[in-house]
Amino acid sequence: MSVLVYHNPQCSKSRCALDFLKEMNQSFEVIEYMKNPITVEELTMLIQCLGISPVDLLRKNEQVYKDHYKGKLLSDNEWIAAMIEFPKLIERPIVVKNGKAVIARPTERINELF
Repeated sequence: MSVLVYHNPQCSKSRCALDFLKEMNQSFEVIEYMKNPITVEELTMLIQCLGISPVDLLRKNEQVYKDHYKGKLLSDNEWIAAMIEFPKLIERPIVVKNGKAVIARPTERINELF
């Protein structure tokens, strides 16, 4: 099965993940989730593959988080809805292989999938 990379080209860590996979001679598919928004089902599946709760996938330094969500206690479904509405809130890059996923920070975490 191929490797999926949930990628934001604006993010240096995300670009590093692609370079890391290229250096490994690993084929991968890039999903630019800022251009092609992901669904609630897809995000829910990613969170399950990561083995974390939705709040652990949030980028808490993003201005949209500070403006709308800081200090709020939301349900898992509400956090997922927030990330769907504001995809910038999703931590990146997310690399998926064979039903397992990692947030590639640091980039070397990708090795956990191989």
